[in-house]
Amino acid sequence: MSPTPSPSREAPLTDAWVALEPGADPVERVRELRRAHETFTAAGTVARRVRPVVADSWRRSARAGVGPDGTAHVELTDGDLGSYRAEHPLARVMPLIRELMGPFASEAEHLLAVCDAQGRLLWVEGDPASRRRAARMNFVPGARWAESAVGTNAPGTAVAVDRPVQVFAAEHFSRRVQPWTCAAAPVHDPRTGRVLGALDITGGDGLAHPHSLGFVQAVARATESQLALLSPPPAPADTLELTALGRDEARFRARGRHIRLSRRHSEIVVLLARHPEGLSGDELLCALYEDESVTPVTLRAELARLRRILGPGLLASRPYRLTAPVESDVAVVERRLATGALSEAAAAYSGPLLPGSSAPAVTLLRRRLADGLRRALIVRRDPDLLGGWALSSWGEDDLDVWQALAAVRPTAAVRARLDELEAELTAPVERIRPGPATSR
Repeated sequence: MSPTPSPSREAPLTDAWVALEPGADPVERVRELRRAHETFTAAGTVARRVRPVVADSWRRSARAGVGPDGTAHVELTDGDLGSYRAEHPLARVMPLIRELMGPFASEAEHLLAVCDAQGRLLWVEGDPASRRRAARMNFVPGARWAESAVGTNAPGTAVAVDRPVQVFAAEHFSRRVQPWTCAAAPVHDPRTGRVLGALDITGGDGLAHPHSLGFVQAVARATESQLALLSPPPAPADTLELTALGRDEARFRARGRHIRLSRRHSEIVVLLARHPEGLSGDELLCALYEDESVTPVTLRAELARLRRILGPGLLASRPYRLTAPVESDVAVVERRLATGALSEAAAAYSGPLLPGSSAPAVTLLRRRLADGLRRALIVRRDPDLLGGWALSSWGEDDLDVWQALAAVRPTAAVRARLDELEAELTAPVERIRPGPATSR
């Protein structure tokens, strides 16, 4: 069942959200907006005639360091783009989106576009001549059109405010985009309610009409309904599920039971889930214990206790193995990384694997997973994804990530934190001098 829509998502399409009021002269309105835009970019003040949704977006754009003469950066191309799109949830509903929006876009010489939750364009389709013109400002698949990258625009602002929005002509923050008008609406995961991306229609001034905003909102709702129908059914009661990221004691779901495992049992289950073929007693002993003096008897006792906790039939021996497949949050992150779905991988990563564990095999897996994700974030240079890592408890002291973030989002706060980290790194180590000898 879909979650109850929030009031902000389903608020009426009032004048505040529609670009042109009935009877307004679009030519005069464009002149007004251009004057207001020049005033804002020069002095930082917003004229009263600018709609609040646009004024707020201009301010957010300026705070993000966006310049009015900038353009979008293409982040994904060729194979990387194809892999990312194939993994994205909206790929399953593109046939429906094309069916509903494609004829309108083609007949009116408009473009239909679909972006992800970070404002990255995944698909741009429609009138060939319009596509060629749009390509001159990098309105192409793989380009990042988030507000924090190019300023006010319908798809980027729609995901920023989680609301259908229309952006008319000089309401766009970037001057290169001001010849266009667009309307976009966010699309939500029907089970969790989180924003998956947005649907957008882009074209000429004729889109500055309540009907275009209502149309794109209706298609977004139809898309959510289709996603609900395509969503897999709830996992059967015998599915084994393991959650071990960001916690010292893993959660295990087995046969409808939710089990909180001890730290040692968490380590064992993580390793057995990693090796469905099973592990011998000697292999488990080496994987779990740094101390070579630990005996096989100790391990067998732990496994016997774990077998009782999990219930009959789930833990087999010779070799030790789980008798049913396990879906773990570790595997989810790894699969998404492997397919290039970086934002989805980052969303699934809730922290280091069993951070308090010192088991050799767990420590190695924890480091490999974290390093693989952070390297991908640094290479991608997505400021939102980098910021998410840098502001987390596990990334707050990560100098490499903060340096990458400062390169793409050089705000005062980011620069200040980077300066702190670099100062800590270069600070001389204070030596402890022995005190004067004392007599007994």
